[in-house]
Amino acid sequence: MPAMLVLTKLRKTYGTLTAVDGLSLSVKRGEVFGLLGPNGAGKTTTISIAVGLLKPDDGGAELHGLGLCIDPAVRRSIGVAPQSLAIYEALSGDENLRFFGSLYGLKGRLLAERVEMALAAVQLTDRRHDRASGYSGGMKRRLNLAAALIHDPPLLLLDEPTAGVDPQSRAGIIDMVRLLRDRGKTVIYTTHYMEEAQKVCDRVGIIDRGRLLDVGTVDELIERHGGSSVVTVKRGEIEEQVRTQDAVQTLAELVTQPGVTSVRVDRPDLESVFLTLTGRRLRD
Repeated sequence: MPAMLVLTKLRKTYGTLTAVDGLSLSVKRGEVFGLLGPNGAGKTTTISIAVGLLKPDDGGAELHGLGLCIDPAVRRSIGVAPQSLAIYEALSGDENLRFFGSLYGLKGRLLAERVEMALAAVQLTDRRHDRASGYSGGMKRRLNLAAALIHDPPLLLLDEPTAGVDPQSRAGIIDMVRLLRDRGKTVIYTTHYMEEAQKVCDRVGIIDRGRLLDVGTVDELIERHGGSSVVTVKRGEIEEQVRTQDAVQTLAELVTQPGVTSVRVDRPDLESVFLTLTGRRLRD
């Protein structure tokens, strides 16, 4: 699978703070790639460099076959939904999308069709004429995403797209990301929600303090860094925990022992991976 976006040895500092520290990454065409890390890990700075909003101190970002992302012509092939909402609350949903579409040169029938498409994709058609100021937090997030979709770009960068939204809106956004992937779009998805990355991302990069610590599928990362499963067996009021690399075998042995009233298996997950790689928990 050819690369859609290539980041090479990116470095960005703010005074004495190093936000991105020699980060290199290749994102495949048609995949959902997750950047997983806590607040302040360097995710937003990396995204800003990738879309040409920030110039790195060193390194570069390139869109395959088109050129450097710092080039305005290349940036037209990228859709961005920033963590800080980029919508005009005094305008309606329809007016917001028409405005953003016009910035990409859309007009007339094509603009109208794209607005319809984007509103339908984020399930805001019935609220299209309402001012965005009256939208819920989840609706504003969805409109933010629709603005990134309006020009039908091949690459989408979604920075914490579910931050501060209700569970229903979060589920809707995750379903939409899956649909975009099914339509051949490439999506870079930054989050500090471990469960979201496990649900939606084909591959995940663990980032902390501006460095990319490892990249792989969720299963690959857990295999490399997750550690042991923990089997908890309860005998009356007494609990015993057993760490094991073969949870199925250990479970089979324990349940045959006398006096066992319950058992539970806790398998390693991305939280375990992050703790192993960084020495701290995801949301610390």
